[in-house]
Amino acid sequence: MTQTSNNLATESWAIADLLRGDFKQSQYGRIILPFCLLRRLECVLEASKEAVLAENEKVQKMNLPEEAQEKLLLRATGGLSFYNTSKMDLSKLGESGIKANLESYIQSFSKDAREIFEYFNFAEFIGQLNDANLLYKVVQKIRTVDLTPKAVSNHDMGLVFEELIRRFAEGSNETAGEHFTPRDIVRLTTSLVFMEDDEALTKSGIIRTIYDPTAGTGGFLSAGMEYVHELNPNAVMRAYGQELNPESYAICKADMLIKGQEVGNIKLGNTLSNDQLHATKFDYMLSNPPFGVDWKKIEQEISDEHNHKGFDGRFGAGLPRVSDGSLLFLLHLISKLRDAKDGGGRIGIILNGSPLFTGGAGSGESEIRRYILEADLLEAIVALPTDMFYNTGIATYVWVLSNKKAPTRKGQVQLINGVNLCGKMRKSLGSKRNEMSSDDIATITKCFGEFEVVDARELNKPAEAKSNRGRQSANPKTEAAKTFAAKIFKTHEFGYRRITIERPLRQSYQFSDVRIASLRFESGALNSIMQWAYSEFANLPNAAWSDAPDCVHYGDLSSHEGSIRRYIKIHFADLKEKQIKDLLDRSIWTNAKATMLKAKALQAQIDSAQFDDMNGYEDAVAKAAKAANISLDVKDKKAIESAVSWKNPEAKAVIKKIHKAKPDPLYGLFDGVGEYSGKTIEYKVDGDLRDFENVALEPSCSVNELNEAYFKKEVKPHVPDAWIDGSKKDDKDQQVGIVGYEIPFNRHFYQYQPPRDLAEIDADLDAVSAEIMNLLQEVHS
Repeated sequence: MTQTSNNLATESWAIADLLRGDFKQSQYGRIILPFCLLRRLECVLEASKEAVLAENEKVQKMNLPEEAQEKLLLRATGGLSFYNTSKMDLSKLGESGIKANLESYIQSFSKDAREIFEYFNFAEFIGQLNDANLLYKVVQKIRTVDLTPKAVSNHDMGLVFEELIRRFAEGSNETAGEHFTPRDIVRLTTSLVFMEDDEALTKSGIIRTIYDPTAGTGGFLSAGMEYVHELNPNAVMRAYGQELNPESYAICKADMLIKGQEVGNIKLGNTLSNDQLHATKFDYMLSNPPFGVDWKKIEQEISDEHNHKGFDGRFGAGLPRVSDGSLLFLLHLISKLRDAKDGGGRIGIILNGSPLFTGGAGSGESEIRRYILEADLLEAIVALPTDMFYNTGIATYVWVLSNKKAPTRKGQVQLINGVNLCGKMRKSLGSKRNEMSSDDIATITKCFGEFEVVDARELNKPAEAKSNRGRQSANPKTEAAKTFAAKIFKTHEFGYRRITIERPLRQSYQFSDVRIASLRFESGALNSIMQWAYSEFANLPNAAWSDAPDCVHYGDLSSHEGSIRRYIKIHFADLKEKQIKDLLDRSIWTNAKATMLKAKALQAQIDSAQFDDMNGYEDAVAKAAKAANISLDVKDKKAIESAVSWKNPEAKAVIKKIHKAKPDPLYGLFDGVGEYSGKTIEYKVDGDLRDFENVALEPSCSVNELNEAYFKKEVKPHVPDAWIDGSKKDDKDQQVGIVGYEIPFNRHFYQYQPPRDLAEIDADLDAVSAEIMNLLQEVHS
């Protein structure tokens, strides 16, 4: 922020002194901002005022429709895209009747300018100010502020708006970052996006379009235009944007109006659910979408576009989780890239760390990264310092994308670590405590422009100031040097294939009394409460439950329902009414008892010894059931097996199926041994032992070669009985393993810091202990 813009913002904000008491602090900005806009528009129109009034007298006699009148009146403005036909200005409104005069003055603006004040609900505040007898005082205050183009450039006026919004947001506990992006970040992102277009930066008569789907107050659009005009005044920049917040939209529209842009290209609404520029492609796109904002309110619209339109829409690549819509904005921008055959387009978007790595293989986030990298759209990612934004201190990154990569960049991505390229601000602005200097920005843009690898290079930056509170260590840990680095990777190096590793189920079984007794109670949610009820009510005098088939008392809890419900309310509050009714139903008890008695009959035939080969279980149970003359339905078999068997790593693997195919142990078909010798065996899977391994992509090798080599080296030596699940294949290439992509930025730039020497730590501990003992002695004495 320049001193001029800061002074102007302070001077404008002084209006707040007049509003105290009559208005809430949260309302100050909604009054001050439109008055500043009104004053700026008036100052810009001052030079053409007389010509417009003269032309208006002629036009009024023609009895033309408003649209035709506007075209004729705009010619008299000398190139401006708005006008005002009132003979009044802020200095001529008078004190009596000022409300009506001000409203008439605003209605005399051209249509686009009038709309700006409508979105501020300005008429409502004019009425409130008039009722409080403050309208005249506010007008007199603002009319003295010099906002003429000679005194305040468009750039500085943008800074004034931003500072006023920041103060407004701070005063009303709103988020300033939702409205605009800090200018240092805007400058960096703009430089990265525009620096490759030599024609736009050097040749005359060049026309380029710039677009921001989260336009805010228009900071990115203004910066893009300013950047190009600084280097090539003859280039024509056409701005497009869409903004959700009405007040930010009004300021953006006013800014574009003053700059002579076609303000019809600035739209109001939700970009993701209602793209109002759906058929338009752009040369340049800049955006700072909200971090971590969910899109649940528009989930239906987004899902419909994804499912019905696929890649003919914007979100064909995939959908991220509903809690974070950042990647939706990125996909939206990619869909807006001008076709490569027409010159292509470039994108600069600011995202937090989540889009880099959130979501495993096959997830929406991973599929979006996969689409971007496999389409070779990503040029670079720049890690920014923390504490750079007004509303958050988290890590942030600038992604630069293009569908017209230079030949040297094809198939590659540059990662630039600029986390230390900043300096402390003299005064924090919200969460923004750091700022990037022009040298810091130049360091990054030079590195990006030259597409170079930079080994960790120490920067001449001051060390972080340490707190001097509390006891200071005699041997403090050495802080890592502040460095700058950059690396270049092939796009496939961010990819991997997630293969599923299975291991056989190993089980033992035993028809022991304890295991059979567990069948008395249902498994699941009712198990614990049934055990309690049995211990409380099964052995009551004159109503004891017996295991005899004709016991009339077994499971009868009807006389104890009140006690049971009270106990459940205290100890099992999560139980639902249906479950409580099941518990009180005698049949659930008698059915469980019947299954238990069948298991006891089987026990008499099988014995209660432990068997470590589950493969003989079914035959043993079938023979025992026949000998005991009992029938087992599916439910009985399932309940008994669950009760008497358990996983045992020392037991034999459980066979699922015998195949006629040749053995293939890498994919779960094994040579049989013993009685199964000469046969091909497939084992049951133990889901608890299932694991996943990520195999790095390597286009020079086949998928199976990579997977199998990795399995033999990294898995087989540690778990000899494991195999690869060949049925888990990628939806797109139908190869074994699910493809995933992530960009582990921090891992690539991690700098190892050795821990402090143990002797130093011991010395510090001894010193602290001695200090504590001395304090204790003082207390006792």
